[in-house]
Amino acid sequence: MSDFLGQYTFSLDEKGRVSFPAKFRRAVNPEANDTFVVTSGFDHCLFVYPLDEWERKSAILREQPITDSKARKWMRVVAANASKTTCDKQGRITIPPNLIDWARLGKEVLIAGALDRVEIWNPEIFASYTGDVDEKFEELAEGLLF
Repeated sequence: MSDFLGQYTFSLDEKGRVSFPAKFRRAVNPEANDTFVVTSGFDHCLFVYPLDEWERKSAILREQPITDSKARKWMRVVAANASKTTCDKQGRITIPPNLIDWARLGKEVLIAGALDRVEIWNPEIFASYTGDVDEKFEELAEGLLF
Protein backbone atom coordinates (compact mmCIF):
# COMPACT_ATOMS: atom_id res chain seq x y z
CA MET A 1 0.00 0.00 0.00
CA SER A 2 1.27 3.45 -0.90
CA ASP A 3 1.82 6.12 1.73
CA PHE A 4 1.50 9.65 0.32
CA LEU A 5 2.72 12.47 2.57
CA GLY A 6 3.42 16.17 2.02
CA GLN A 7 2.22 18.83 -0.36
CA TYR A 8 3.53 20.39 -3.56
CA THR A 9 2.49 23.19 -5.91
CA PHE A 10 2.67 22.74 -9.68
CA SER A 11 1.35 24.38 -12.82
CA LEU A 12 -1.49 22.86 -14.81
CA ASP A 13 -0.81 23.22 -18.54
CA GLU A 14 -3.36 23.99 -21.26
CA LYS A 15 -3.71 20.26 -22.05
CA GLY A 16 -4.68 19.43 -18.44
CA ARG A 17 -1.30 17.92 -17.56
CA VAL A 18 0.33 18.40 -14.18
CA SER A 19 3.54 17.03 -12.73
CA PHE A 20 3.01 14.20 -10.31
CA PRO A 21 5.60 14.61 -7.52
CA ALA A 22 8.61 12.29 -7.86
CA LYS A 23 8.33 11.45 -4.15
CA PHE A 24 4.76 10.23 -4.77
CA ARG A 25 5.75 8.29 -7.90
CA ARG A 26 8.41 6.46 -5.85
CA ALA A 27 5.77 5.56 -3.23
CA VAL A 28 3.54 3.80 -5.77
CA ASN A 29 3.47 0.01 -5.81
CA PRO A 30 5.16 -1.35 -8.97
CA GLU A 31 2.01 -3.37 -9.74
CA ALA A 32 0.15 -0.08 -10.35
CA ASN A 33 2.40 0.31 -13.42
CA ASP A 34 2.46 4.15 -13.16
CA THR A 35 -1.29 4.14 -13.79
CA PHE A 36 -3.69 6.21 -11.69
CA VAL A 37 -7.41 6.82 -11.47
CA VAL A 38 -8.51 10.44 -11.02
CA THR A 39 -12.04 11.14 -9.81
CA SER A 40 -14.06 13.72 -7.93
CA GLY A 41 -13.33 13.88 -4.22
CA PHE A 42 -14.76 15.74 -1.28
CA ASP A 43 -14.73 19.51 -0.73
CA HIS A 44 -14.05 20.17 -4.45
CA CYS A 45 -10.74 18.36 -4.57
CA LEU A 46 -9.81 15.46 -6.82
CA PHE A 47 -8.86 12.03 -5.54
CA VAL A 48 -5.98 10.30 -7.33
CA TYR A 49 -5.51 6.61 -6.61
CA PRO A 50 -2.74 4.33 -7.88
CA LEU A 51 -4.39 1.61 -9.96
CA ASP A 52 -3.86 -1.12 -7.35
CA GLU A 53 -5.48 0.99 -4.61
CA TRP A 54 -8.35 1.93 -6.93
CA GLU A 55 -8.98 -1.75 -7.58
CA ARG A 56 -9.20 -2.37 -3.81
CA LYS A 57 -11.63 0.54 -3.37
CA SER A 58 -13.78 -0.45 -6.34
CA ALA A 59 -13.98 -4.05 -5.05
CA ILE A 60 -15.49 -2.69 -1.82
CA LEU A 61 -17.98 -0.61 -3.81
CA ARG A 62 -18.96 -3.64 -5.89
CA GLU A 63 -19.93 -5.47 -2.69
CA GLN A 64 -22.48 -2.81 -1.74
CA PRO A 65 -26.09 -3.78 -2.33
CA ILE A 66 -27.65 -2.09 -5.34
CA THR A 67 -30.75 -1.57 -3.19
CA ASP A 68 -28.79 0.88 -0.98
CA SER A 69 -29.59 4.31 -2.48
CA LYS A 70 -26.51 6.01 -0.95
CA ALA A 71 -24.22 3.32 -2.33
CA ARG A 72 -25.83 3.63 -5.79
CA LYS A 73 -25.40 7.41 -5.83
CA TRP A 74 -21.81 7.20 -4.61
CA MET A 75 -20.89 4.55 -7.21
CA ARG A 76 -22.47 6.56 -10.00
CA VAL A 77 -20.69 9.79 -9.14
CA VAL A 78 -17.31 8.19 -8.51
CA ALA A 79 -17.40 5.90 -11.56
CA ALA A 80 -18.88 8.46 -13.96
CA ASN A 81 -16.18 10.99 -13.08
CA ALA A 82 -13.29 8.52 -12.94
CA SER A 83 -10.56 8.58 -15.56
CA LYS A 84 -7.45 6.41 -15.92
CA THR A 85 -4.19 8.21 -16.58
CA THR A 86 -0.58 7.13 -16.85
CA CYS A 87 2.50 9.16 -16.02
CA ASP A 88 4.20 10.35 -19.18
CA LYS A 89 7.98 10.48 -19.62
CA GLN A 90 8.06 13.88 -17.87
CA GLY A 91 6.21 12.47 -14.84
CA ARG A 92 2.92 14.23 -15.62
CA ILE A 93 -0.64 12.97 -15.37
CA THR A 94 -3.58 14.30 -17.35
CA ILE A 95 -6.73 15.61 -15.69
CA PRO A 96 -9.89 15.58 -17.85
CA PRO A 97 -11.64 18.94 -18.46
CA ASN A 98 -14.78 17.96 -16.51
CA LEU A 99 -12.68 17.30 -13.38
CA ILE A 100 -10.66 20.50 -13.86
CA ASP A 101 -13.95 22.40 -13.88
CA TRP A 102 -15.43 20.48 -10.95
CA ALA A 103 -12.36 21.10 -8.75
CA ARG A 104 -12.20 24.74 -9.92
CA LEU A 105 -8.56 24.33 -10.90
CA GLY A 106 -6.63 27.20 -12.42
CA LYS A 107 -3.06 27.53 -13.62
CA GLU A 108 -1.64 26.60 -10.21
CA VAL A 109 -2.66 23.42 -8.36
CA LEU A 110 -1.78 22.03 -4.96
CA ILE A 111 -1.03 18.31 -4.79
CA ALA A 112 -1.35 16.89 -1.28
CA GLY A 113 -0.72 13.45 0.14
CA ALA A 114 -3.65 11.83 1.95
CA LEU A 115 -2.10 8.49 2.96
CA ASP A 116 -3.72 6.00 0.52
CA ARG A 117 -4.48 8.61 -2.13
CA VAL A 118 -3.31 11.94 -3.49
CA GLU A 119 -5.59 14.97 -3.57
CA ILE A 120 -5.43 17.77 -6.13
CA TRP A 121 -6.74 21.15 -5.00
CA ASN A 122 -7.24 24.70 -6.11
CA PRO A 123 -4.73 26.31 -3.66
CA GLU A 124 -7.24 28.97 -2.57
CA ILE A 125 -9.91 26.39 -1.74
CA PHE A 126 -7.33 24.30 0.13
CA ALA A 127 -6.18 27.35 2.15
CA SER A 128 -9.78 28.18 3.02
CA TYR A 129 -10.47 24.58 4.02
CA THR A 130 -7.34 24.17 6.13
CA GLY A 131 -7.81 27.57 7.75
CA ASP A 132 -11.09 26.31 9.19
CA VAL A 133 -9.46 23.05 10.28
CA ASP A 134 -6.59 24.83 12.06
CA GLU A 135 -9.03 26.44 14.48
CA LYS A 136 -10.61 23.10 15.37
CA PHE A 137 -7.61 20.78 15.07
CA GLU A 138 -7.79 19.30 18.57
CA GLU A 139 -11.56 19.04 18.43
CA LEU A 140 -11.33 17.09 15.16
CA ALA A 141 -8.86 14.65 16.70
CA GLU A 142 -11.16 13.75 19.57
CA GLY A 143 -12.37 10.20 19.24
CA LEU A 144 -9.99 9.27 16.43
CA LEU A 145 -7.73 6.29 16.88
CA PHE A 146 -4.38 7.89 16.18
